[in-house]
Amino acid sequence: MEINILHLLEGAKKARGLAVVIDVFRAFSVTCYLIDNGAREIISVADIDIAYELKRNHPEYILIGERNEMVPPGFDYGNSPTHLQHIDFTGKTIVHTTSSGTQGLVNASNASIRITGSFVNAPAIARYIQDQKPSQVSLVCMGYAMQHPTEEDTFCAEYIKATLENKNADFNQMKEIIRNTSGQRLFKPENQSFSPAGDFELCTQLGKFNFVLKAKETNGLLRLTQIII
Repeated sequence: MEINILHLLEGAKKARGLAVVIDVFRAFSVTCYLIDNGAREIISVADIDIAYELKRNHPEYILIGERNEMVPPGFDYGNSPTHLQHIDFTGKTIVHTTSSGTQGLVNASNASIRITGSFVNAPAIARYIQDQKPSQVSLVCMGYAMQHPTEEDTFCAEYIKATLENKNADFNQMKEIIRNTSGQRLFKPENQSFSPAGDFELCTQLGKFNFVLKAKETNGLLRLTQIII
């Protein structure tokens, strides 16, 4: 099994084989919480205009996401698991768009399989990859708004890679480093209305969920399907 760690939009476009598109803070942690809270379907889009069009055509759809970390005009919710964790989404279709994670998922179109990645389901991701036995794995770290790599996404890729190679990965050490580097923005007072401090813990609960979210393209849209591992 060949395992490559790639970065940002260029990395997503280079992804081949089974691609894990990683966005810990916060897109692909949020999707796990949404599915756990009963969402029937999540449609991942890169272009925010597509999200608005889907809402116009399907008023019952729920718009969730961010631009520059904040809630876009007309959206139902932002991209914070703290704000979403206690909301019942049973039976709902959600349209999700973010500045980083969903961009990577859409652009990893050369991969044969696309799944989302975060610490909250990283052990399940490793088990899924082991079950699939792909010849090539691409771990794509989307970073901050696709502008620069971040510790949380890179560490998540390294954790998955180490698990696949039967090596030890010190998650607690990783978490502490993240808290003192890229995770610091979640603790800034001026960010609390859209990126609350609670998001840090919710996005770093290793192995909270026992499923992966696989993207399948139908009618030109990427829809996430839950696969329990």
